[in-house]
Amino acid sequence: MEKKRILSGNRPSGRLHLGNYAGALQNWAALQDEYECFFMVADWHALTSEYGDTSELKALTKEMVIDWISVGLDPERSTLFVQSHVTQHAELALLLGMITPLPWLERCPTYKQQIKELSNKDLGNFGFLGYPLLQAADILIYEANCVPIGEDQLPHLEMTREIARRFNNFYGEVFPEPQALLSDIPMLVGIDGRKMSKSYGNCIYLSDEEKTVNHKVMQMITDPARVTRKDKGHPEVCSVCQYQKVFNPEIYEKLWDQCKSAEIGCVDCKKMLAEKINTLMTPFRDKRREIESKPDYVDEVLNAGDAHAREIAEATMQRVRDAVKLY
Repeated sequence: MEKKRILSGNRPSGRLHLGNYAGALQNWAALQDEYECFFMVADWHALTSEYGDTSELKALTKEMVIDWISVGLDPERSTLFVQSHVTQHAELALLLGMITPLPWLERCPTYKQQIKELSNKDLGNFGFLGYPLLQAADILIYEANCVPIGEDQLPHLEMTREIARRFNNFYGEVFPEPQALLSDIPMLVGIDGRKMSKSYGNCIYLSDEEKTVNHKVMQMITDPARVTRKDKGHPEVCSVCQYQKVFNPEIYEKLWDQCKSAEIGCVDCKKMLAEKINTLMTPFRDKRREIESKPDYVDEVLNAGDAHAREIAEATMQRVRDAVKLY
């Protein structure tokens, strides 16, 4: 039986952290045996908001791919590629732009949300307004059957489906309508209790060494009302307990009860969490060192992935050109 196809990706905006792993990468790695997977370095998408300084884009791309492979994305089972190396994405986005009503882009919830979140940036550019259109092209050009997302991303995927439907209505059945592959994405806060963000400097990075992880975990915000060891805790407001739920699921209910009854203190709870995270990350670090010992390895992986992605994308574009009746 032929495998269904998946497309997903990340913008190369910095080192990846535990939130990226829990929210996406762990799931991607698990999907590789069941699906034909395409994982994309979304460097054009990075330019929609970070166009002013591209000096680190190449380095960030390489670092992100190292993180991907370190946590289990396998170039032998998945296609890892760079978006800008497959120019057919841009061609399809241009053609889809001819039929996509402007209000569809203006009402996109993620567009409105990011305008607020990135209020310090000038986002009055076409690229930012049109990024959902480019994302639709990313998905449709590989005729992806499924897209792994959380519920908050459903509106964008529905826009992709609407664009595919509209294209098919004009030019005949070319694109399948991609389905959501919903996952329960845990939201990890940063070590200071705020949203985990590179700009806040509150992340535990996948490339952090053991001592760094230990230090960061011991800095994590716990229950502010628990002043002394004897005070009973409120684990529902404790960042450490939320992490235990994600990374220590087999014992977190016990830890939850022990926190509420003051049977365990915050320091001991943090030590347990740090040990668990370091156990998880040890093979990541080993794989990273192996990759870094081969200076040309990432380029070789991406060159092979780019070539395969271009082959699939060009076959789709041939059908699109024929459907639109371009000369």
